[in-house]
Amino acid sequence: MMDTGNFVLYDIKKQVLLSTFASPTDTLLPGQNLLPGSQLFSSVSDTNHATGKYRLSNQLDGNLVMYPVDAVDPDSSYWNTGTFGNNYLFTVFLDPNGTLWMLDQKAAVTNVLFLTNQSSKASSDTDVYFRLTLDADGILRLYSHVFFRQGRAPVTKIVWLQPSSDRCNVKGVCGPNSFCHASSNGKTSCSCLPGFEFSSANQSMQGCWRMQTGGCTGNNSNDDIRLVATMVELKNTSWSDFSYAVSPPTTSIEACKDLCLADCACEIARFDSYCSKQMLPMRYGKMFPGSNTTLFVKVYTYESKGSPRKTRSGSVAILISGAALAVFSLLVLLVSTLLCKHRLSTRYMRAPQQQDLEFYDESIAIRSYSFQDLELSTDGFAEELGVLTNGNKDIAVKRLERMVENSEREFQREVRAIAQTHHRNLVRLLGFCNEGIHRLLVSDAVPSWSNRVAVALDVASGLQYLHEEIEGPIIHWGVAKIADFGLAKLLIGNQTQTFTGVRGTRGYLAPEWSKNTAITVKVDVYSYGVMLLEMIRCKKSMELKLAGEECNISEWAYEYLISSDLKKVVAGECINEVELERIVRVGIWCTQDQPVTRPTMKSVVQMIEGSAEVRRPPPPASFSQSLVRSGSS
Repeated sequence: MMDTGNFVLYDIKKQVLLSTFASPTDTLLPGQNLLPGSQLFSSVSDTNHATGKYRLSNQLDGNLVMYPVDAVDPDSSYWNTGTFGNNYLFTVFLDPNGTLWMLDQKAAVTNVLFLTNQSSKASSDTDVYFRLTLDADGILRLYSHVFFRQGRAPVTKIVWLQPSSDRCNVKGVCGPNSFCHASSNGKTSCSCLPGFEFSSANQSMQGCWRMQTGGCTGNNSNDDIRLVATMVELKNTSWSDFSYAVSPPTTSIEACKDLCLADCACEIARFDSYCSKQMLPMRYGKMFPGSNTTLFVKVYTYESKGSPRKTRSGSVAILISGAALAVFSLLVLLVSTLLCKHRLSTRYMRAPQQQDLEFYDESIAIRSYSFQDLELSTDGFAEELGVLTNGNKDIAVKRLERMVENSEREFQREVRAIAQTHHRNLVRLLGFCNEGIHRLLVSDAVPSWSNRVAVALDVASGLQYLHEEIEGPIIHWGVAKIADFGLAKLLIGNQTQTFTGVRGTRGYLAPEWSKNTAITVKVDVYSYGVMLLEMIRCKKSMELKLAGEECNISEWAYEYLISSDLKKVVAGECINEVELERIVRVGIWCTQDQPVTRPTMKSVVQMIEGSAEVRRPPPPASFSQSLVRSGSS
């Protein structure tokens, strides 16, 4: 350890192997350089030195800039030196006297960011040491530490700081959908947008969410009440502008509000000389007295309504037409079913009935079941779950329909391979049925609802440990999940290649993978959310498309959540409906498009356990975008 504070490791030849000055974290010491392309990152707090919310970037355009740590666009910066555009590459340098320089050694160009005055320098009675730190609150401060030679206690002073005027100038002080205001003593506090409340009652800087989400789906009302949207005015604030639509300057205030009310995707209308529409979340808000921008926030409330009655003649006509159509459809379906069954029977009746001969292998402990036994145990295949005939084993039966012709040997090879595979995260294969045209697989029963919740909690706790409870967080990259038998390629011939190589990838990867942005532990949170929603639905996210539905499982879950129809998702299971809604909300929060909006795994564990409240989540980005597309078509 050198007197400068640099920790240096040498080899036997006095060559430097390691120097901490070469890898600055949140602090620059005298003699230490912040090279072009390098950054300082703030800590979480004064006692937690993990990477925090802010960064100081010595950019390759010569500009020294401060950003929120997850920001990628220049508009998100909240302080800069303005030294760009001169083709200089500056090195930031703090000298022992406390003067802060920006040096371009090739062009001999210097910029002095701070020049130490005489009173801050050392004297015959004192020793003074300086440090430049990007603090946890996002402010860059130059400290002096004065040590007295006569035994007096040392004194620490702030001799320079940026931003220097208003702490609310630091973007990200308050979380999404909230705005910052500073008191006369320099302290800051956060307030929510109208119609919003803090996402965490104990941490007001974490942001806000809606108390009531809105009515674009048509399932928000009954005969007695309806959900009504109004526009609430908010003045004297400033926000980052992420508008998706801008109207001409001839638009009036009332017209601006009406445009947003008529647009399901619009959550905020900004009115200055133009009318701009924005979706949530709103970012980097602060009080700005005298601002010429007025915000109109869409707020939802319930009110009573009357139920207009249809005429009797109209109702009778509708009933007669509907009944006739239903009878006709039933006849068509019955005839089609009989024809298809006849074709399939003649097509598959010649399938080999070798049953045990091909499968016999002393190393494989699985058995062959008769079709009659499995049909009896599952009540004629009305349920996928059943009990073996001896009554002591719960099983799950997977019935393979419409197998590809000439795939008998492939079916046998797959069963043998799966039977020899054992892992705690794989469902165990108990047996099979290979009788005539019937191909069935028998496994341990998929756990009950309560067991599935317990599994989800265990996985969340494991990820929390990897993210937060060891030195240096580990990103898992992929979350383990209970899978099906892996025999999709035996189903419909023209689907053999549809999901090969992408299942478990497209469905589980967080959006930031495709945006060339920083990858954080929040990618695991996204993958976990997909897995959680799959466990509720008992289907893979990618299988949604097989049923003709949208592929995005979070959008599917949000549709059920806002329609208050969640019980249909787990029909036939004994569940706690309050717990079901809580788990669905957690899954939707985890699969939010923006990483900053997703909870930490610690919060996920608390929410699943029920020890933390789960607020109603905002709609997934794909949900809002689909509304925009449908509105513009």
